[in-house]
Order: sequence, then structure tokens, then C-alpha cells
Amino acid sequence: MPESKGRPKQRSRIPVDPAKEAMPKASPRWLVPAMLASFLIGLLWIVVYYIVPGMPLLSDLGGWNLVIGFALIMVGFGLSTRWR
Repeated sequence: MPESKGRPKQRSRIPVDPAKEAMPKASPRWLVPAMLASFLIGLLWIVVYYIVPGMPLLSDLGGWNLVIGFALIMVGFGLSTRWR
């Protein structure tokens, strides 16, 4: 009956100093204000579109106002995924 070869010996790992381990990078300073501004501007865009129906710029865009508002909100969610 054939015999198994056995397991190879594992190499010893070099001990890593916990203080030198890579710390996660902090968020840039502009990220949180940009994220909150995107959320608020998107929300305000949609609210103003419904409250003030006769505004010249908003009435010309029609249904695209919802697309613009939700796009700004989605940009805010995209930025929130990068916040640490």
C-alpha cells in the first residue's frame, strides 16, 4: 500500500508590529460637506418643483426635474460609501 508524502513544513511568519500596520485612510475633508450638500440640493430641487409649479427654469424641464433631483441624491449616496 502506498504511503502519503506528508505535509510540507510551514514557513515561520515575520512578526508584524501592530503599530506599523496600515491604518485605514481618513476621509477627505470635503467629502462630508459635499455628501450633505448633494442630499439637500437634490431634496430641495424635488420639493421646489412640486411646491412652485410656475418657476421658469423648473417648468421648462418638466419631468426631468425628478431625474435631476434623484441623480443628486444618488450622488450623495455614492459619496456616503466612501465615508470612513
